[in-house]
Amino acid sequence: MPETISVHCCIAGGGPAGMMLGLLLARAGVSVLILEKHADFLRDFRGDTLHPSTLEIMHELGMLERFLQLPHQKVSRINARFGDLEFTVADFSHLPTQCRYVAFMPQWDFLNFLVEAGRQYPAFHVRMNAEVTDLIERDGAVIGLHADTPAGPLEVRATLVVGADGRHSIVRKRGGLSVKEFGAPMDVLWFRLSRKPSDPVDPMGRFDTGRIFIMLNRGDYWQCGFVIAKGSLAEVRAQGLPLFRESVAKLAPFAADRVLELHDWEPIKLLTVQIDRLRQWYRPGLICIGDAAHAMSPVGGVGINLAIQDAVAIGNLLWKPLRNGHVTEADLAKVQARRAWPTEMTQRVQLTVQNRVIRRVLDSTVPLTPPYALRLLARFPFLRRLPARMIGLGVRPEHVRTPIG
Repeated sequence: MPETISVHCCIAGGGPAGMMLGLLLARAGVSVLILEKHADFLRDFRGDTLHPSTLEIMHELGMLERFLQLPHQKVSRINARFGDLEFTVADFSHLPTQCRYVAFMPQWDFLNFLVEAGRQYPAFHVRMNAEVTDLIERDGAVIGLHADTPAGPLEVRATLVVGADGRHSIVRKRGGLSVKEFGAPMDVLWFRLSRKPSDPVDPMGRFDTGRIFIMLNRGDYWQCGFVIAKGSLAEVRAQGLPLFRESVAKLAPFAADRVLELHDWEPIKLLTVQIDRLRQWYRPGLICIGDAAHAMSPVGGVGINLAIQDAVAIGNLLWKPLRNGHVTEADLAKVQARRAWPTEMTQRVQLTVQNRVIRRVLDSTVPLTPPYALRLLARFPFLRRLPARMIGLGVRPEHVRTPIG
């Protein structure tokens, strides 16, 4: 017989959206169970850029000072070089927030912090090594889910199931929710190079004919992203590792003495880029948020922060119906109505950047000419506040309204 648990809310997925939502609901007295399929959070290639909007939420929760005691790097500007044109893309120092910078922090530290914060509330529960396998339905409504655990099958009954299990969400698949896909012209090769104290501090983007290279400061190493045309990995590998290392050295001359750290292809991982969103995020008893509702492009690094905004919106709008044990479709529609517009606007900007900048740069047959918008950023520093606001705060930042108790 499976173990059976009943809660107000069961969240599939222990990423930033799931953990933040669990914390907010438990804080409001809503019994919540988060199911995370892995044994821990120690996995590479999770986004780890915490933008001013997320740091503002930590401030509103009264946790910012303690949170910032964790190791992190502060970045107040994002710089880029497009051919011979050097400029600052975004300057966060003017934002109306407690923290006017992006904090680079390993996501496992962020998630462990949220778990420890949540455990001070009796209504907060997390199960690791619990992989969601299916939904439980009755009369067309979702009333719970099934999961596999090391101790055997688990059956959870819940007033609301939240799919926060990423872009390959089993919850949205089992729920039959329809996805609208937008495509992407690129994928990213993700790897590390060691960092020296004499290296630059701020993150950098390099745009050259047929190549785009991103470097993020992680303290003692650079997290590097080499952007390639969608589906071209086999071609890149066929050209050989020496040519790849030569390309990296050309794009980041100060790190040319370290490209031999890429001794083979094994440490160079492929990140597949996709953009999509659900047409409808919910059905009776079920709603999806974060990447499960809208997979974002890496442009701007906003994915985590948008997912956390979703979590805050659900907490604000649904804590009372959940605590009362009854959530209607109208309640769920309010969440999508609140979050669909900022999601669509953000994706529209990302698609514009992908199609008008990235696609052209990756086409080596097209002359490398900085777009007019980038030339304006280089010429007029005050314009850098606009992308800083879009990246740092988003289209519609959320604020914590859930009570304590």
